[in-house]
Amino acid sequence: MEIAPGVYSMDQSKGGHVHAFLLDDGTGLTLIDTLFDTDAGRVIDRIGRIDRSVEDLEHIVLTHAHRSHLGGLSTLKRLSGATVYSHAWEADIVAGERTAQPVTPIPMRPLSTYWRVYYLQLGAALGRGKHPPCPVDAMLDDGDTVGPITVLQTPGHTPGHLAFWWPDRKVLFAGDAVATYPVFGPGWPAFTLNPTQHRVSLHRMAELDMDVLAVGHGDPITAGAAERMRSLVEGL
Repeated sequence: MEIAPGVYSMDQSKGGHVHAFLLDDGTGLTLIDTLFDTDAGRVIDRIGRIDRSVEDLEHIVLTHAHRSHLGGLSTLKRLSGATVYSHAWEADIVAGERTAQPVTPIPMRPLSTYWRVYYLQLGAALGRGKHPPCPVDAMLDDGDTVGPITVLQTPGHTPGHLAFWWPDRKVLFAGDAVATYPVFGPGWPAFTLNPTQHRVSLHRMAELDMDVLAVGHGDPITAGAAERMRSLVEGL
């Protein structure tokens, strides 16, 4: 689905209705996250459907190093030779040299809302769900640019969590700082490792004049995105 000019959303139910985003700015392609499946089939199919080839993929940027977002990374790196980017704190997790920081196994409240994603929480708590490791080629910091997007350092969900802003398209890629599945909210509570940092990051993102809010879990918001983001932050 094209959610803004040159911005294509890809999703799968496995991994908690996880999403990744393919950006075409008229030159090379930039990919934000890589979905859950290790064969990268959905990403490769989307690239083909816009009449491009996987070799046109120049940049793969990662919001953070959780399994749902890293599944296809190793395959895409091998097929495309694209440069892989992450925050320095996440890089050795992506490379398979360190396990991700565990989350609590205590179910999120209310259970009536979050029972559908508890299997992911329990897996993270037990350190399960390994991804095929892939070295990170370049580290990202706040204010860096990759392809058409600007990097926003947004810790809270994880220490090295990143969001990305495409100012020309007014699209914010919020990663797991915001979720629309199973409900619209400030991420999944059990996965927010530092709530204080997370609130600061959300306030920062709410200042952007966005037309589209693209999130890591759940469908993008393509109408009234700025207003909904501000309302979310005001309700914290």
